[in-house]
Amino acid sequence: MKMEIKFWKLNGSGNDFIIIDNRANSFEGNQYVDFVKAVCRRKESIGADGVIFVENHPDYDFAWRFFNSDGSEAEMCGNGSRCVARFAYLNGIAKKEMVFLTKAGPVKATVEGRRVKVLLPDPTGHKTGLSLLKDGLELKMDFINTGVPHTVIFCEDVEAVPVVEIGRFVRFHNLFQPSGTNVNFVEILGPGKIKVRTYERGVEDETLACGTGSVASALVCAHRNNLSSPVSVLTRGGELLKVFFERKEGGFKEVYLEGETSLVCSGVLFEEGMHLRNQRREECDV
Repeated sequence: MKMEIKFWKLNGSGNDFIIIDNRANSFEGNQYVDFVKAVCRRKESIGADGVIFVENHPDYDFAWRFFNSDGSEAEMCGNGSRCVARFAYLNGIAKKEMVFLTKAGPVKATVEGRRVKVLLPDPTGHKTGLSLLKDGLELKMDFINTGVPHTVIFCEDVEAVPVVEIGRFVRFHNLFQPSGTNVNFVEILGPGKIKVRTYERGVEDETLACGTGSVASALVCAHRNNLSSPVSVLTRGGELLKVFFERKEGGFKEVYLEGETSLVCSGVLFEEGMHLRNQRREECDV
């Protein structure tokens, strides 16, 4: 691995990502996981919810590999998709309209300034009427896969919900193994508008926004309440995302996520910021 790594950092509605151009294959094999864990540490390195590696692909503008901050590789990330599309456009990797490949399938994106709209893979596996018991409380929920697995729990006051406690319980429950699930808590604010808080698998904490979680919440709400497209989603970070969709028999198609992105910084990461703490301790003990 290189001793110095060039990076960009972008933010999508409160989700922040380190993005690295890996088209020259600077990373390969098992180098990804420890690197991701190290550089995502806040206060000790750059800090982020995840890392995106942009790679070559013969049939698409590019391909990506997306890793959560714990080093786990995820199939999809809605806000990450919007950020990587803007990165690719600004760096001449793709034009304003592009298609790139994720583990969940191809993603089409359109960049208009800070605003990015992505067409996500059709959702699958929608299940209603699920429930779990926690400390005598029945948690009623829906499940849907919007590129990654999501459960959706409706609440009267989402601000009063202990998101981390309940989210972690549901995320690791046997019902959703072996992959686990992200957990979204949803409050209906009005016709076609919801507020969402999300416990993210892989980050293992609440995040300020989750793109695929916003989509999952909007689609489940549309199904339950017969809402028309689009649905506006107020994130924990205070930004508004829009979810567009068409209905098809038994589900949804043509699902788009739209919102703003922010350029945070670009620079060079030095070797000292690429090591985990236990690695540094081992080096000091030698």
